[in-house]
Amino acid sequence: QVKLVESGGGLVQAGGSLTLSCAASGNTFGLNTFGWYRQNPGKQRELAASLSTDGTITYADSVKGRFSISRGDAENTVYLHMNSLKPEDTGVYYCNVVFRTLPGIRVDAWGQGTQVTVSS
Repeated sequence: QVKLVESGGGLVQAGGSLTLSCAASGNTFGLNTFGWYRQNPGKQRELAASLSTDGTITYADSVKGRFSISRGDAENTVYLHMNSLKPEDTGVYYCNVVFRTLPGIRVDAWGQGTQVTVSS
Protein backbone atom coordinates (compact mmCIF):
# COMPACT_ATOMS: atom_id res chain seq x y z
CA GLN A 1 0.00 0.00 0.00
CA VAL A 2 1.21 3.46 -0.85
CA LYS A 3 0.00 6.70 0.66
CA LEU A 4 0.18 10.05 -1.09
CA VAL A 5 -0.03 13.21 0.98
CA GLU A 6 -0.54 16.50 -0.81
CA SER A 7 -0.26 20.02 0.48
CA GLY A 8 0.10 23.58 -0.72
CA GLY A 9 -3.22 24.43 -2.30
CA GLY A 10 -5.07 27.62 -1.54
CA LEU A 11 -6.44 30.90 -2.82
CA VAL A 12 -4.23 33.22 -4.82
CA GLN A 13 -4.74 36.22 -7.05
CA ALA A 14 -4.11 36.02 -10.75
CA GLY A 15 -0.42 36.43 -11.47
CA GLY A 16 0.54 34.90 -8.16
CA SER A 17 2.36 31.70 -7.32
CA LEU A 18 1.74 28.52 -5.39
CA THR A 19 3.78 25.40 -4.78
CA LEU A 20 2.14 22.02 -4.30
CA SER A 21 3.94 19.14 -2.68
CA CYS A 22 3.29 15.42 -2.72
CA ALA A 23 4.98 12.83 -0.55
CA ALA A 24 4.68 9.12 -1.23
CA SER A 25 5.15 6.67 1.62
CA GLY A 26 4.65 2.97 2.19
CA ASN A 27 5.44 0.44 -0.51
CA THR A 28 6.95 2.50 -3.31
CA PHE A 29 8.60 -0.38 -5.13
CA GLY A 30 8.37 0.15 -8.86
CA LEU A 31 7.57 3.86 -8.63
CA ASN A 32 8.08 5.17 -12.14
CA THR A 33 6.35 8.50 -12.62
CA PHE A 34 5.04 11.33 -10.48
CA GLY A 35 2.33 13.46 -11.96
CA TRP A 36 -0.01 16.29 -11.14
CA TYR A 37 -3.49 16.25 -12.60
CA ARG A 38 -6.22 18.82 -12.22
CA GLN A 39 -9.96 18.67 -12.49
CA ASN A 40 -12.93 21.00 -12.47
CA PRO A 41 -16.54 19.98 -11.89
CA GLY A 42 -18.03 18.43 -14.98
CA LYS A 43 -14.68 18.15 -16.71
CA GLN A 44 -12.23 15.34 -17.18
CA ARG A 45 -9.15 15.11 -15.05
CA GLU A 46 -6.23 16.36 -17.12
CA LEU A 47 -2.49 16.05 -16.77
CA ALA A 48 -0.72 19.26 -15.80
CA ALA A 49 2.80 17.90 -15.43
CA SER A 50 4.67 14.65 -14.92
CA LEU A 51 8.17 13.58 -14.02
CA SER A 52 9.56 10.09 -14.58
CA THR A 53 12.45 8.44 -12.83
CA ASP A 54 14.45 8.61 -16.05
CA GLY A 55 14.13 12.38 -15.96
CA THR A 56 11.44 12.73 -18.61
CA ILE A 57 9.23 15.74 -17.92
CA THR A 58 5.91 16.45 -19.60
CA TYR A 59 3.79 19.59 -19.34
CA ALA A 60 0.36 20.37 -20.65
CA ASP A 61 0.53 23.10 -23.29
CA SER A 62 -1.59 25.33 -21.08
CA VAL A 63 1.01 25.39 -18.30
CA LYS A 64 4.29 25.37 -20.24
CA GLY A 65 6.56 28.18 -19.19
CA ARG A 66 4.56 28.79 -16.01
CA PHE A 67 4.62 25.51 -14.09
CA SER A 68 7.65 23.50 -13.07
CA ILE A 69 7.73 19.98 -11.61
CA SER A 70 10.69 18.79 -9.57
CA ARG A 71 11.78 16.11 -7.14
CA GLY A 72 12.40 17.09 -3.56
CA ASP A 73 15.42 16.30 -1.44
CA ALA A 74 13.30 13.94 0.62
CA GLU A 75 12.82 10.57 -0.99
CA ASN A 76 9.68 10.17 -3.06
CA THR A 77 8.63 13.78 -2.81
CA VAL A 78 7.67 15.94 -5.74
CA TYR A 79 6.76 19.59 -6.11
CA LEU A 80 4.70 21.54 -8.60
CA HIS A 81 5.76 25.16 -8.73
CA MET A 82 3.03 27.24 -10.28
CA ASN A 83 3.79 30.78 -11.40
CA SER A 84 1.82 33.43 -13.27
CA LEU A 85 -1.37 31.72 -12.23
CA LYS A 86 -4.54 32.36 -14.20
CA PRO A 87 -8.19 31.93 -13.19
CA GLU A 88 -8.40 28.99 -15.58
CA ASP A 89 -5.80 27.18 -13.46
CA THR A 90 -8.45 26.87 -10.77
CA GLY A 91 -9.31 23.29 -9.89
CA VAL A 92 -8.61 20.35 -7.65
CA TYR A 93 -5.06 19.18 -8.14
CA TYR A 94 -4.32 15.50 -7.63
CA CYS A 95 -0.97 13.88 -7.13
CA ASN A 96 -0.56 10.72 -9.16
CA VAL A 97 2.08 8.02 -8.98
CA VAL A 98 2.52 5.35 -11.62
CA PHE A 99 4.07 2.05 -10.65
CA ARG A 100 5.53 -0.32 -13.21
CA THR A 101 6.59 -3.50 -11.47
CA LEU A 102 6.24 -5.85 -14.45
CA PRO A 103 6.42 -5.24 -18.21
CA GLY A 104 3.10 -3.97 -19.45
CA ILE A 105 1.67 -3.62 -15.97
CA ARG A 106 0.74 -0.15 -14.76
CA VAL A 107 -0.72 0.65 -11.36
CA ASP A 108 -1.84 4.15 -10.45
CA ALA A 109 -2.14 5.68 -7.01
CA TRP A 110 -3.89 8.97 -6.31
CA GLY A 111 -3.77 11.57 -3.58
CA GLN A 112 -6.87 13.06 -2.02
CA GLY A 113 -6.61 16.28 -4.02
CA THR A 114 -5.92 19.85 -3.02
CA GLN A 115 -7.95 22.86 -4.11
CA VAL A 116 -6.31 25.67 -6.02
CA THR A 117 -8.38 28.79 -6.59
CA VAL A 118 -7.11 31.69 -8.65
CA SER A 119 -9.13 34.87 -8.41
CA SER A 120 -9.22 37.43 -11.19
